[in-house]
Amino acid sequence: MSASKPHILVVDDEPNVLVTYRLILQQQGYEVSAAISSEEARNCLQKGGVDLLLCDLSLEKQQSGFDVIDFGRSIDPGLRAVLLTGYASVEANDRAEDENIPVLFKPIDIQQLLQMIADLLRVNDESKEAHGS
Repeated sequence: MSASKPHILVVDDEPNVLVTYRLILQQQGYEVSAAISSEEARNCLQKGGVDLLLCDLSLEKQQSGFDVIDFGRSIDPGLRAVLLTGYASVEANDRAEDENIPVLFKPIDIQQLLQMIADLLRVNDESKEAHGS
């Protein structure tokens, strides 16, 4: 399955954002799934095969991007993730740093996003090769 396209899950509660990210990432050759809620994201993560998670920090009232990332990492401890946000508290930034989650601030610079995705997926590939998977 090494020849397959990397699979990216994008989670955001704004439909326009999901459509935009999906189109941009598909044009770059990625397989893309989109989830508009933490529940949809969990369902996709449970199916497996997600190489990278791009998740908005602010989702439903009781859920945050951290909750989705934690869930994904409970299934795949090596899951790479990027937190997307229009604003983040000092606490959220500190937690993201502690958990090795890069943060991109909206409006997202697409070139910066694409470079970050490429870097994270390369690290993913190198890690898999080192562990013989």
